[in-house]
Amino acid sequence: MTNTVYRQLECRPDSYQEWYQQGNALRERGCYEEALASYEKALEYHPHDYWAWYRKGAILEELGFYREAVDSYAQATAIQPNNYWAWYEQGCIYLEELAIYQQAIACFTNVLVAHPEDYWAIYRLGDAWRRLGEYERAFVYYEQAVELRPQDYWAWYRRGEALQLWGDLEAALTSYDRALVIKPQDYWTCLQKGIICQQLGRLTEAIDYYTQALNVKPESESAWYGQACCCVLLGFYNRALSSLEKAIALYPDKYLKLASSEAVWDKLRHHPDFISLINRNCQREQ
Repeated sequence: MTNTVYRQLECRPDSYQEWYQQGNALRERGCYEEALASYEKALEYHPHDYWAWYRKGAILEELGFYREAVDSYAQATAIQPNNYWAWYEQGCIYLEELAIYQQAIACFTNVLVAHPEDYWAIYRLGDAWRRLGEYERAFVYYEQAVELRPQDYWAWYRRGEALQLWGDLEAALTSYDRALVIKPQDYWTCLQKGIICQQLGRLTEAIDYYTQALNVKPESESAWYGQACCCVLLGFYNRALSSLEKAIALYPDKYLKLASSEAVWDKLRHHPDFISLINRNCQREQ
């Protein structure tokens, strides 16, 4: 395929600089395969050039060749170990595309060697540790992130999520509160606050947060079901059944099974309206 690409090039440069510049021009035009071929030719002239390896990695990433992309970025970092971009881009691929989180951590840690207060590397380290299930370590990095950018919604949200998954629910609520100051009525934050308040037995508060989440996203089956569970525990049976029916309408298989099996519904198990709701929706699914 490479030979075919070369034949399509508008000219045949005869120096590193010309091949590299042609690669840049083709990249800007969206001609990624031709740009890749040009960078490869540039590297034949100058195999230890940081930018040719970096640009080659970026093109491979654009084309979806992620393992080849990280190999090119690794070549770039071997040439310039303290250059921010190749380490950062390599880390993002390991984090988002390849799900190799320990490698992502190594890359972002190398970013911090030269740029110890880089917000994005710190934030991504939090993401990597969170995805590994290391919530305490994730929290440490999200804490650093909010210190660097105290008005950043996502840093506060992820900080709250790490605390929630770690089991520190009250601290998680405080972090989510800060996220809501920055982004009021945010669906995800309201939903998580509803879930936490429900876990803490603060059912009226949970209903309020689920309602706020539903005002933003009326098709949220999770919020409808969470609200339904809180209502049945408080004895608001009509509202509980109404919310349950909305959850079932959005995701029948999941919520019919939960309504039929979870103990929270035992109080209504023999109630004619509950039986009718379950039977009616089961018939629709047949």
